[in-house]
Amino acid sequence: MTDDVAREAGHADPPPRMGFFTDTSVCIGCKACEVACKEWNAIPEDGLELTGMSYDNTQGLGASTWRHVAFIEQRVPAAPGGHEDVDVFDAARDLAGSPGGDQVRWLMSSDVCKHCTHAACLDVCPTGSLFRTEFSTVVVQEDICNGCGYCVSACPYGVIERRPDDGRAWKCTLCYDRLGVGMEPACAKACPTDSIQFGPLEELRERAADRVAHLHATGEGDARLYGEDPQDGVGGDGAFFLLLDEPEVYGLPPDPVVTTRDLAGMWRHAAAAAATLAALAAAGFAGRSR
Repeated sequence: MTDDVAREAGHADPPPRMGFFTDTSVCIGCKACEVACKEWNAIPEDGLELTGMSYDNTQGLGASTWRHVAFIEQRVPAAPGGHEDVDVFDAARDLAGSPGGDQVRWLMSSDVCKHCTHAACLDVCPTGSLFRTEFSTVVVQEDICNGCGYCVSACPYGVIERRPDDGRAWKCTLCYDRLGVGMEPACAKACPTDSIQFGPLEELRERAADRVAHLHATGEGDARLYGEDPQDGVGGDGAFFLLLDEPEVYGLPPDPVVTTRDLAGMWRHAAAAAATLAALAAAGFAGRSR
């Protein structure tokens, strides 16, 4: 059931689990999602300097970039007859000729916090700053955050970051304040192509599977889903993606795993080791006493 995650977090009667499905095949790189996110959440400006990374001025997710539009340029050999051997159905791939006869394929993708089912950031937060909402999303309460940075190193996606001015951690909240009054997140509201789709997670997964099947039927054999599988290393993501290439191309880990999966076993081993040391110390003290 979609509300099991919220129930496990202590919510007695939660609504269906909500999330994002980002269809990169129709992303046009307009950055409307980045702008809407910043405006609604009053996020400080960043990314005003030229990075040398095409049109990607923000480079990656961070404390002041909760939505990041990636621009990936790929050389694609032209097919016989002068036409590229790729499906041109998608607006995501704007193909232009190059002097060598190859084509340049543009892949665009709006990245965001994944709101993991098994969220390591929640496991390691010592203050309760991070919490699971009734919508099964993961939110940072910046007024409680002490800036320890444990969540930063725990995130398998490298999403969370601390701002240098105050040291506190920040990330996407999936517009928790908007969800509470029945509104969709600002980024999804602003997306002109419906690349970012918001809704009940189970419905989004079904919709995404249909979309992949459609792309395969039209010749886009590389289309695949990323983060939708509840059996993956993080229990499935609350924000998942349709990709047109390998995850690494988009800067995503191919097989993300919750970094705290061995935490319980480590504590058990540590307790056993401490008990052994205590027993040895007691035995040594008793021996000296005799």
